[in-house]
Amino acid sequence: MRRMRHRSIPFAVLVGIAALSAAPVVAQVIGVPGNPALITPLPPAPPPPRIEVPVVPQLGDLPRQQNVPQARRSFSDRITDCLQDGAAAGLGPNDRATYSRACANR
Repeated sequence: MRRMRHRSIPFAVLVGIAALSAAPVVAQVIGVPGNPALITPLPPAPPPPRIEVPVVPQLGDLPRQQNVPQARRSFSDRITDCLQDGAAAGLGPNDRATYSRACANR
């Protein structure tokens, strides 16, 4: 009888440990209450995106040129040209300075 108790105590301890360790696992299983037929299904997935083939340039076609306005010349170059134009027109130093300022800022 004593031997039987000796064997049953470790067995009972093992069963108790197994029951306690399984409790968190059992808690993860959630049963859905009510009728499963009343549960609404998920909406259908959206249609896949449309894939378009890119336009491949042909070998014989020339690339299109973009109209890019010319860059404005530097202020120093514009002043120099305006001073030379004023001197060629016969303006004096004061008149050339006034003319070059007005000319370069156009």
